[in-house]
Amino acid sequence: MLQALFGDRPVVANHHGWPLLAADVATWRGVGEALREGKLELLGLWGDTDAVQCALHEPSTRRLLSARLPVSAGKAPSLAQFHAPASRLERSITDLFGIEIVGLPDARPWLDHGHWPRRWPLATGSDATAAVAAYEFLPAVGPHLHQVPVGPVHAGVIEPGHFRFTASGETIVRLEERLGYTHRGIEWLLRGKSVTDAAPIAARACGDSTVSYSLAFARAVEAALGIQIPPRAHWLRATMAELERIANHLGDIGGICNDAAFAMLHAECGILREYTLRACALAFGHRLMMDRVVPGGVAVDLQPAGLAAILALTRQLQRQFPELVELYENTASLQDRTVGSGGVPAHLAMQFAAPGYVGRACGRAFDTRACLPYPPYDVAPIELVTRSEGDVDARVRVRILEIERSCAWLEAALAALPSGPVRVPIDAELKADTSHANTQGAALVEGFRGDILAAVRLGPGHRLERCHLRDPSWFLWPLLEAAIEGNIIADFPMCNKSFNCAYSGHDL
Repeated sequence: MLQALFGDRPVVANHHGWPLLAADVATWRGVGEALREGKLELLGLWGDTDAVQCALHEPSTRRLLSARLPVSAGKAPSLAQFHAPASRLERSITDLFGIEIVGLPDARPWLDHGHWPRRWPLATGSDATAAVAAYEFLPAVGPHLHQVPVGPVHAGVIEPGHFRFTASGETIVRLEERLGYTHRGIEWLLRGKSVTDAAPIAARACGDSTVSYSLAFARAVEAALGIQIPPRAHWLRATMAELERIANHLGDIGGICNDAAFAMLHAECGILREYTLRACALAFGHRLMMDRVVPGGVAVDLQPAGLAAILALTRQLQRQFPELVELYENTASLQDRTVGSGGVPAHLAMQFAAPGYVGRACGRAFDTRACLPYPPYDVAPIELVTRSEGDVDARVRVRILEIERSCAWLEAALAALPSGPVRVPIDAELKADTSHANTQGAALVEGFRGDILAAVRLGPGHRLERCHLRDPSWFLWPLLEAAIEGNIIADFPMCNKSFNCAYSGHDL
């Protein structure tokens, strides 16, 4: 499909990680039609000062490709007119760059709430200050329908997001989300930074996925610069990523059970999560392992005491976690809430290339670690987990199995952990090297929510001219809207937690 679509289109020579092709309007339209037909999957879509760019996956061949379309007179054709998952991404392109997306079915602003100092902040020389039109939610049309607004401020410690429910009695007939409240200008902050100074910013794009974001950014930079890191660093990076996955899955399982009014499992999972974070602190010096994955390798090595702490954790989880799983499975009131609730239709999961546990709970057999493996998963594969039901229960069970697989992988990996250095000191190399100016790189890694995309372009002095980070939540939030239809409002917190979409990772 990719060969037929792009033919002899020129490949951008200075792009590394996977091919980047120069597209024209006809080719861009062909991409949209291939997305509509399911022959390609959209992994990312973002803007630049003079172009729009997308990352694509061809399921039949497991190939990755990016395409770049120059913007003509400040306009670019819409992919969303063919492929709905592109809609919010294109709306954000207009918000950030002022590029008019021609044919976009929904042209309302997405990230821009009208409070920025200036409009189109990533556009070159932009000083536009025109007011943003008031945001209009979809109306409630039909007999006996009413709307329930929730947020953006919520009870408890939670990030802001607005949910507008249209309901008939207690039954939800439509959910519309509005996000963007936690936009921090991450991609603007990254501009002009050195690789070293940019890494901590990328690591903070989404705090619960700090290892995964750091890994995606580091791998994109290393691809752009042609840097090979030591083998031990690959294994330590994956060790941190699996620990991050375990900690977050434990928190999610407990949170789902708590929202289904079963606080005991919430408490027990919270205890195991705390043990996991303590093991991370002992092994790598930080509970969230923030700033431990860096371009060139890792910032700290794993000492014998840290290795022992991780192995003690895996043994504890293998001993105690099955008891919690049994409790989950044998509690009828809990199963009554989770089984059949918040179902995602399989065709929507495929259309949106649903990442992570949401997609795998619908039968989408995709996990970057297994399907597009990067070191060390290319030599130490991890077993892919899928279910077919697509409901809250299926998402819980995918998490359960992934915790078990991660524990087994960690034990095998630590037994095979290679010796040697853990970092290539790239700062000195960059100062002496001028051959990689104006070079680009891209990487896709598997976070606990799903695949995370990073694309970078380095300019003179190896400083970032452009860095785009894409959270899996971009494709999960719209699916939550579909999953909640037909459920009652009281089940929304549980369904929402079973997705656990990121606010900050999405809003950037």
